[in-house]
Amino acid sequence: MIVRQFLQWLRTASAAERAEATSALARAYLYSDLSIDDRAATEGALIMQLDDPSPLVREALARALAFSDQSPPPVIIGLASDQPEVASWVLEHSPLLMDADLVDAVAMGRPQTQAAIARRADLPCAVSAAIAEVGTAESCLVLIENDGAEIVVFSLDRIVARYGHLAAIREAMLVREDLPAPTRQALVAKLSETLAGFVTARAWLEEDHAQRIAKEACEKATVTLAAVSPSTEIPPLIRHLRESGQLNAGLVLRALLSGNIVMFEQALAELADMPLQRVSALLHDRRGTGFRALYDKAELPASTYSAFREAVDAMREGGFIGEPGGATRLRRRMVERVLTRCADESLGDIEPLLLLLRRFAAEAAREEARMFCNELVAEDAVDPLYFGQPSNDQFVDDERYAA
Repeated sequence: MIVRQFLQWLRTASAAERAEATSALARAYLYSDLSIDDRAATEGALIMQLDDPSPLVREALARALAFSDQSPPPVIIGLASDQPEVASWVLEHSPLLMDADLVDAVAMGRPQTQAAIARRADLPCAVSAAIAEVGTAESCLVLIENDGAEIVVFSLDRIVARYGHLAAIREAMLVREDLPAPTRQALVAKLSETLAGFVTARAWLEEDHAQRIAKEACEKATVTLAAVSPSTEIPPLIRHLRESGQLNAGLVLRALLSGNIVMFEQALAELADMPLQRVSALLHDRRGTGFRALYDKAELPASTYSAFREAVDAMREGGFIGEPGGATRLRRRMVERVLTRCADESLGDIEPLLLLLRRFAAEAAREEARMFCNELVAEDAVDPLYFGQPSNDQFVDDERYAA
């Protein structure tokens, strides 16, 4: 019998020879027309090869059997628990492994095998969840980049919570088209925290100063995210902001002063626990009788009421119409109007509010200047005088432009 001769030959063969012969025997098992007795004997020989002292032999066995659903299950199970260089082949490719087998392999915590599992085609969400929960950063990155993996939102959020501070993870997640707005915002918040810690650790800024700058940058990015997201994603985004403690008066005021009325209404509805339609009706009621009650029910600070009241009055008057930049940037005229009105107020301690509005005004002025300069550069770029070789007439015109 061929199998008997194979077993006798193994006793004196080198590791490289055993590996080549084992691979050939495995292919014979899968693709040759063997009798029932020969097939049983071949399977027994393959099972025995699990105990070969050389990983070269066991890896050759794994390579030969990993891709077939006709492989002997005992051999596949044995290879899956072998050292990472051997197990990775079957963990990544074998169709015989069940979800429970893969989850158990993930739980063992070996980085190489976790990454191999994360590369599997058509990876089910249960295994993806296991990788997101206990996997290494490398395996989570492989999982995110695997287009065939089924990943639920909860698993994406766990990856953000565990590894959102890593640039490679953030970049891989942000290019996903299925990434929901709350998860994108959580990545923005992680980035802000990371940058604040970075500049603080190098003593470039005081910790309080760095934290404030990072917080305002995060709020600015959040308003932009809300402006470009589908309307169906705004409610879950607002709930995420509230649950994470980010839905504060400063963020809500920034949304209003940016003309992001949808976000502003959703925020008030969430904070006041009222239907969105009712909140919208109160905000757009020109009599303005119900806004104070709505504001109080939302439990926003009393010291910022004057700013919200003035901005809402401007909104009712159409104050956001005709401003460039959509709902992604602060409106300079609106901010200055609110700042002027609040500066005239003498009720309560509004100094923190005035400081916030002054920062808003400075930011709005910089954004407006940046847009203006970009438009000038764009106009110069298409001016026909700037193409080809300059002429004497062009130098005259250049002097006029410089003036």
